[in-house]
Amino acid sequence: MKTLQQQLGKYGLYHRSKRNVLTHFFGIPLIVFAVICLLARIHIPLGEFVINGAQLVVFASVVYYLMLSVSLGLMMAVLLVLLSIAAAPIAQLAFSHWLLISVGLFVLGWVLQFIGHYYEGKKPAFVDDIVGLVIGPLFVLAELLFMLGLYKKLEHEVTEIAGPTKP
Repeated sequence: MKTLQQQLGKYGLYHRSKRNVLTHFFGIPLIVFAVICLLARIHIPLGEFVINGAQLVVFASVVYYLMLSVSLGLMMAVLLVLLSIAAAPIAQLAFSHWLLISVGLFVLGWVLQFIGHYYEGKKPAFVDDIVGLVIGPLFVLAELLFMLGLYKKLEHEVTEIAGPTKP
């Protein structure tokens, strides 16, 4: 398994334009929320318990993030649980409303992503490595923390791999 620095650095190679990163601040959360909304409607019986698809994917994602970084993994856990709570009422809507909202948010999120990559002049990272779909949300969190002046060492390590950001 690649380290946190390697994962963020590799993802960062596709995200050096500040405009691209800005579109990702909105696009990636929209996509993640839409996927959680879609998966929250899938019920999985486990003995006496029933979980939904979103809970399963959030759990697996958080385990992966925790393996990369305990502190960032815990932050992602809080964010993903909050998104799951917000998605629950949408998943309970009538089928057509649930689908329209979820797919609409998903498409809007991807439109923002592709606008950002137009500015970047590069394809999305997941085209070359599917793990980019899981690293994207973590990258957005890390970039936000870097902007707040936190995780300076990690920021330096990522920049060593990906290079400096461009306007």
